Amino acid sequence: MPQRQLQAILRNNFKSFVIKVFQTVSNDTYLDNWHIDVVCNEIEQMISGENTRLIVNLPPRNMKSIICSVALPAYLLGKNPHEQIVCVSYSDDLSSQLANQFKMVIESQWYKDLFPAVILKTRGLDMLRTSVGGYRFATSICGPLTGFGGNWIIIDDPLKAGDGFSDTVREKVNDWYTNTLYSRLNNKNTGRILVVMQRLHEMDLTGYLLSKSLGFK
Repeated sequence: MPQRQLQAILRNNFKSFVIKVFQTVSNDTYLDNWHIDVVCNEIEQMISGENTRLIVNLPPRNMKSIICSVALPAYLLGKNPHEQIVCVSYSDDLSSQLANQFKMVIESQWYKDLFPAVILKTRGLDMLRTSVGGYRFATSICGPLTGFGGNWIIIDDPLKAGDGFSDTVREKVNDWYTNTLYSRLNNKNTGRILVVMQRLHEMDLTGYLLSKSLGFK
């Protein structure tokens, strides 16, 4: 396939972009499956503004983090280097791991050729900022958010598996979402919130959000 045609596909088809990202950050062989089509289609609806709230529930090892925490922020910033994205995970270690994979994509030659307007100004993993003020800000659950907001909030595995049956930890996560994280949307009406996680309890963050009828699907 001619290079120009391939780049046009990567710029305009999120699933194709996801596959390229997977090949960049993973040593595994990409195995296509229907759930990737479903997740990518739902996310494309968020990008277009058809939906602003989405929950993706998948077990481990199904590409949910690569799709939502690595590929999606890279794609959004490629489309709009001014975009502001907040990415949250249950621990600093996981948050840093995903930020490092995102950085690998942004600094790859194919991405630079695809989106030449995206130029990193800062290189610390917690705050990866473009030269025009867009960013991917990474933090952990209950981590620092003072001074930062986003047009997108991506919550990736807010609970580690061992905390699923801890009432204290679950309630702490749910309260932090309601009292702190939600307020960080730049615009409550148009801002997007994406929650991606494995189900661990009927009142984990997924269960909590669905019980409150907050527009998530």
